[in-house]
Formats: sequence, structure tokens, C-alpha cells
Amino acid sequence: MNRKNVLRLVLAVLLPTTVMLAGCSFNDKENTGDNTASESPNNNEATPSGPIKLEIVESASGLPSPDKDFVKKGLEEALKAEVVLTAYGSVDDYQNQLNVRMASGNIPDLFGVSKVQMEQFQKQNLLLDLTPYIDKELKPVKDFIGEETVKKGMVGGGIYAIPKAPGIPYSTYWIRKDWLDNLKLQPPTTIDEFYDVAKAFTENDPDQNGKKDTVGITGGSLSTFAPLYGAFGTANPGEFYVKDGKVVNSLYEPGMKEALAYINKLVTAGVVDPEIMANTGMQHQDKAIQGKVGIIFIDWANIAKDQYVEQIKKVNPKAEWIQIAAPKGPGGQYDNSRDIGNAGAMFAIPKSLEKDKATLNKVFELLNYVSSEKGSRLVQFGVEGRHYNLKDGKVVPTELMAQETGYTWLYQFTGRPDKEYLSVKFPNQAKYIEFANSRPRLEVLNGFINLPVGYNPADANRYLEEEFTKFVYGKRPLSEYDAYLKTMETSMNYKLYVDSAVKQLNQLGYGKN
Repeated sequence: MNRKNVLRLVLAVLLPTTVMLAGCSFNDKENTGDNTASESPNNNEATPSGPIKLEIVESASGLPSPDKDFVKKGLEEALKAEVVLTAYGSVDDYQNQLNVRMASGNIPDLFGVSKVQMEQFQKQNLLLDLTPYIDKELKPVKDFIGEETVKKGMVGGGIYAIPKAPGIPYSTYWIRKDWLDNLKLQPPTTIDEFYDVAKAFTENDPDQNGKKDTVGITGGSLSTFAPLYGAFGTANPGEFYVKDGKVVNSLYEPGMKEALAYINKLVTAGVVDPEIMANTGMQHQDKAIQGKVGIIFIDWANIAKDQYVEQIKKVNPKAEWIQIAAPKGPGGQYDNSRDIGNAGAMFAIPKSLEKDKATLNKVFELLNYVSSEKGSRLVQFGVEGRHYNLKDGKVVPTELMAQETGYTWLYQFTGRPDKEYLSVKFPNQAKYIEFANSRPRLEVLNGFINLPVGYNPADANRYLEEEFTKFVYGKRPLSEYDAYLKTMETSMNYKLYVDSAVKQLNQLGYGKN
């Protein structure tokens, strides 16, 4: 889940974590997980006089010191290259630093980009078009992430970034089972039962401490209500999806106003955490751990991992959180939505490397290696024989995997087979992973959309959140919803955006013209 909202004062003093991977040879084969570069393509390239240096930057944190970084050792052994990986702990800091470097021409050899950044840098002719390479030099990458995923890195008819392999959904509603038991209630299955349970959690002393100090529902911002939009047959505000053979935008669907009316009912009854719009970082998680709320929309990783279960039990040994399906409503039952066009993360290569074939081929070699069987295992699970063993072709973790491999995701430049990875890394959470992954979700398409010139998403999204907050809290009547849409279309150029999005999605084969 997203923890971007950090105080600017803190951001100003954050320093990037830099790991320099020395390009020397290693003789300890057990420490690498792969000791031949034969699986890496381009080995027939002429060997430079010294090791090629690859500079990679991304927004991340958690890199260990170089002497403890077994992944870098494995990569160096396979690639015979020097690698400098710089990770910025703050997304904002990373974006600022990357913009400066792109403007100055001091561009890294491989760097993480968002879709907006990809479009911006492509227009500035700063990114390498990977289209000529994707079926040959980068074929292992294409095979690993899939052809549909490759499309997520396209803009203007070319491929300008390598998207990570798609992940699986993590988030659902969670509920305090011990509170249900205390009040002799069952987990809610409909929106009416959901309302009744939330009200009971707020008013009927579910923790039995004799105080009125609990509330029914919490979450982070408007995402608190994500499954409730699904109960009315629509997706999160502003998302595109196919309905009855046509591409539609959720803001224009009748179910959106119905969902807002239901959410307003919850807020008016006082069963929603009054601070949901102010909850920053993981404050909603903290409230759940401290026993202040009974229902939360959250990912399994931030409530069911062993360390969080330990914190919950420390506050109240009898506390028990369980997952529940999204409540059914007149529009069906959907747990949030899933953007099948969203890559989550992408890596781009500068156009300037066209003139440096040796370095360019080494970047391709890196991407192909972490997409190969041995390379992918290294960046997922660590070193074979130390962090895991293979039994009948399956990865069996050792105790050291949980202790030492928490940072390996930093090197997963092309992603991972998410479900298999998670089931190995988090065996105690396997049932929660499966539950979240199996829930029905509306497939939305926003990740495929390139923003048209003249549309500012920051302004439109800010206005959307401001007005939806007013609708939810009764500060603006729903009778003015159509007027809100009109303002979006005119002042925010939202009609331009919608028309362009529908046209683009039609061209990709979604819906009808």
C-alpha cells in the first residue's frame, strides 16, 4: 500500500541509498545462486577491456550494505559487469532527482518511470523505442512478462518502457471476528447487514470495556469504500471499464450516485471513522492494531503479516481479524476493481544508449537474466542452498529466507510470478493471499490510456476528491451531481479526456465504437 504522504521537512533530509556492485570475479559459487553467464543473452558480444558499468535508479528503500547484498554478487557473477543501484526512499524525491538528471542529460542506463513520466520523456525524445528489440534481443523479457503486459509500456505506437509482470490483488474488507462474537453477530453479506454491523460496532461496546470508544469502519481516503462501489455495479470514481459491450466511465454510471447515497448514509450514522480523509500513511492500520475500529479496507500484507499479528495480539490477545467478501448490493458484488492496464512499475532505457551498443546490450542482458529461471529465483528468493532448496522443482524456504531476503524485490526489474512468489515467501499468509486473489473484481482499463494534450489529471483528481468528499459528508447535495460533472467536463477538460480514452480503448479492442 502507498506511503507517499511524508512530511516535506523529512523528505528534504532523506539521502538516497547507493549500492555499488563491484565488477570483480567471485569464486564462491554457493553465494551466487547462478555461476554461469550462459543463460544470459548477448554473450557472444565482444568483451570490453574492463567491466561495463550499469547505473540504475529507482524509488525504493531497504538496500543492505554491499557486503551483505548477496543479490548484487549473483548479478555481477552472471553479468560480469559493474552495477550502481541508487534507490530513493521518497517517491517525490525520486521524481525530482530524475527530472533534474533527464534535463541535464546525465541519464541513468535503466530507471523506473510512471506512466505519466514515460509519456513526458517520450515526447521529449529522451527514451529508447524498444519496439525493434522486443522480439529478438528482449525476447526472454517478453516471454516472461507476457505480450499483454508489453502493451502497457506503449505510447505513440512505440514501446518506451518495460512494465513489470502483473501482480495479484491484495485488498479486501477485514473485520473483528471477536467483536462479532461478543455481539452475537454474523459476518455481513449484504449492504444492509454491513450497515447494521458497523452501527453495532460503533454503539454497542463491541470490545466490552464499558466505554464508547470504537467506530465501525476505517480506511485511507475514498478507497475506504472501494468494495461498496462494486455493490452498486460500478468501479472507483473515474475508472473506465466495459459494460454491455461499450466502454464506460464510472462517474457517468447511475450506480455511482447510488453508491454515494449509501456511503453518505454510513457517514451520517456516525459509523465511519471521521478522519478517513485525513488518515495519512498507515494511520488506518494503526487504528486497527490499537483496537479502535472493527472494519477496515486494507491489503493482507499490512494486517496479516506475522509482525502485525504480533502487534495486534500484544494490544489484545483475544483480537481476531478475518477477511470478508464484499457486501452484495443491487449492482452485484465486487471487491474493488483491478486495473488490467496498470503496470504498477516500469523501467525505461535512455535513447542516448543507441550510440553505446556495448552498454545497451548489457542492459538487455540484465533484464533478460532477471527474467530467466535462475535469475528470477535469485531476485525473488535469494541463494539456493542458503535461503531455499528445490524439492521436486518447487522452492522450499529455509529460515534464512524470512530473515535475509526482504530487499530482493528491489532487483525484480521485470517483476515476478506474484502468486507463486507470495505463497513461498509468506506461507503463514497463504490463505489470505488466495482469498484476496479469488474475489470477483471489475476489470478497469485506465492503465492503457495516454493522457490527451490539454487535460491535467492533477487538477481533475483534486477536484474529484474535494467534491466527492462533500457528497459523502453531506456538504453538497447529490441533486448537484450532474452540475459537478458539467464542471468536470468544462473547467477540467474531462470530456476531452473521456472521449480520447474511449477512442484509445476502442482501438485496443475494448468495447464498441
